[in-house]
Amino acid sequence: MLGEKIRGHGHRSVLPFRAMPAEVGLLRQAAVAQLGRWGMRRAVEEVELVVTELATNVIKHVGEGASATLVLEWKGERLRVEVHDTSRSAPFLSVADCDDECGRGLHLLAAVTADWGTVLTEAGKSVWCEIALGSDRACRRLERAAAALENYGALGDMVQGGRLSDTTMKTSAVELIADLLHLTAACGLDPEDVLDRAQTHYEAEEGVAA
Repeated sequence: MLGEKIRGHGHRSVLPFRAMPAEVGLLRQAAVAQLGRWGMRRAVEEVELVVTELATNVIKHVGEGASATLVLEWKGERLRVEVHDTSRSAPFLSVADCDDECGRGLHLLAAVTADWGTVLTEAGKSVWCEIALGSDRACRRLERAAAALENYGALGDMVQGGRLSDTTMKTSAVELIADLLHLTAACGLDPEDVLDRAQTHYEAEEGVAA
């Protein structure tokens, strides 16, 4: 079971957990609850995805039942999410066995975060992600979307007369959204709810992006 509470000091919180499928949803809820205690409601969806992906990665590549720790650290315009485990092997950031349809877990996670990496520790390793929170977040959303779309077609083939082909852009965007829905379903989330929340965020931020 998850710990009954998160030990926190300032904007840093540490939560040990057991890498079990049943724990992933509870861990995600605990992370969101901690953000609420900090009064920080931004980037909740990104945090849910990152926590789910990293915790599931421990289950798949370290072992079910392994001891691990989630660390949340809020510094200025970045929220850092770390998962520590006892393995020193390189991570494979995918929530499902890779195939042509849903084997882009790493690309999708990288698209959600501002940066990510792995640090070897005395006990094993830490896989970390940083999520941007600042006023440039709308620009960062555009950068992430453009970077993600590069994985769905040759960008050079998309350029026509100095602009992206509307048809290819639409096709790539649809494929990206479909893969994201597969990923959210694999994480145990409701794809329709995710779409609704994304639409709400888009409408709320449309004026900022413009």
